[in-house]
Amino acid sequence: MSKAISPRSRKVRVLATLGPASSTPEMIGKLFEAGADAFRINMSHGDQAGKVAVIQAIRGLEKIYGRPSTILADLQGPKLRVGKFDGGKTVLVTGTTFTLDRDSTPGDWTRVELPHKEIFAAIEVGARLLLDDGKLVLRVSSHGPDHIVTTVEVGGALSNNKGLNVPDVVVPMAALTEKDRSDLAFAVDQGVDWIALSFVQRPEDLAEARKLIGGKAALLAKIEKPAAIQRLEEIVEMCDGVMVARGDLGVELPPQQVPPLQKRIVEVSRRLGRPVVVATQMLESMITSPSPTRAEVSDVATAVYDGADAIMLSAESAAGAWPTQSVAMMNSIAEAVERDPMHGDRVHFTVIKSDPTTSDAIAEAAKTIAATVSAAAIICFTTSGSTARRVARERPSVPLMVLTPRLDTARRLGMLWGTHAVHTKDVESFEEMVAKSKRMVLRHKLAKAGDSVILIAGVPFRTPGSTNMLHVVRIIGDELKGYSD
Repeated sequence: MSKAISPRSRKVRVLATLGPASSTPEMIGKLFEAGADAFRINMSHGDQAGKVAVIQAIRGLEKIYGRPSTILADLQGPKLRVGKFDGGKTVLVTGTTFTLDRDSTPGDWTRVELPHKEIFAAIEVGARLLLDDGKLVLRVSSHGPDHIVTTVEVGGALSNNKGLNVPDVVVPMAALTEKDRSDLAFAVDQGVDWIALSFVQRPEDLAEARKLIGGKAALLAKIEKPAAIQRLEEIVEMCDGVMVARGDLGVELPPQQVPPLQKRIVEVSRRLGRPVVVATQMLESMITSPSPTRAEVSDVATAVYDGADAIMLSAESAAGAWPTQSVAMMNSIAEAVERDPMHGDRVHFTVIKSDPTTSDAIAEAAKTIAATVSAAAIICFTTSGSTARRVARERPSVPLMVLTPRLDTARRLGMLWGTHAVHTKDVESFEEMVAKSKRMVLRHKLAKAGDSVILIAGVPFRTPGSTNMLHVVRIIGDELKGYSD
């Protein structure tokens, strides 16, 4: 017997990262009850064997709560790091010369190994090199096939294997490392719903991942490199979803440039009908504190007002001292923003122009009719989920119930704005569709007797991409009698 839990009253989704503080079945259940709609597994940490139990625990929610669960596996991507130092660390002095080379000998305050040959071929004079999440800044003065000579613009302590960012040039590195390929194969074999690709620079970076996934999961592009901004629309067109990964984006760009870029990425993603996640440091202080700062609350609220599909917790829920409270806070902020009478106007500040297709016209009409007749919900029947994405792109004022015969589709829709997905048997006729819609919307408490609901489907049934019908029905009240779906 599954636990009864009402549908979320909010439309933005909450994506919670799992980690040492939140990987037990008990904690995952608590996070779900606190408001988590989807779960992120960071492939950068831990081994694959340890993640099997986590994935099983997430799927276990389906039996407990009677809802599809949603899992995002986030690949590490090509991490750039410097080599080792004599004694494990050194100090770079501002104004001095510092060289990166191909010599594996332990470094000192004048030089260190850079074990990434691709950088030597791509680097340019005047380019910046950022070390240790941008804490140290080098400027390239000259370079050759096996050395890069720089001037230290911002010095400081530097230790073994610290990260390196190259914001000013496109480094021709494969988007997938050997570790990523192994993790991707593992994640697909485990049946995860979304694969996130890190450090995307070009639309071509998505091609190999798409091929390896083979249609068994949706592909999400993380926008965290300045180079990706230059080809943003092409990248968004090539993927199934987008993440505004503000951590590395904020390292490689001046911090004041990140907020307008966040709005631009959200706008482009919405316009092109791709779910968009805003991530990184949203409630950072709740790693150690039971309460967020006012600035963090405002940051979360901004993403909700912008109409992002999902907002993400990272270390707050993965390794912090207050994981459940972090999810509950994210949930309560989102609910408060969506109760604001101005929320609808702000969400629709982004102008969405429908494509000249029957499916898009029906999705746009459903939003308008729902507002005009004060419908309680929009119900769509879909196999692939494309109808649901079209309707969600319009940001209707009412909940969107999605009925699908495919469990994988229902699971992937867990990161789509305003969507309540239900895995159920397909329908064979118009009459069966109407009857089932009424039963389901009552059973899931999205409407009550006397309410109107809007139905969207494609005829003939079981034909993907054939959305061509819109129908308005009124709930009588006895539709639940004598039926089981």
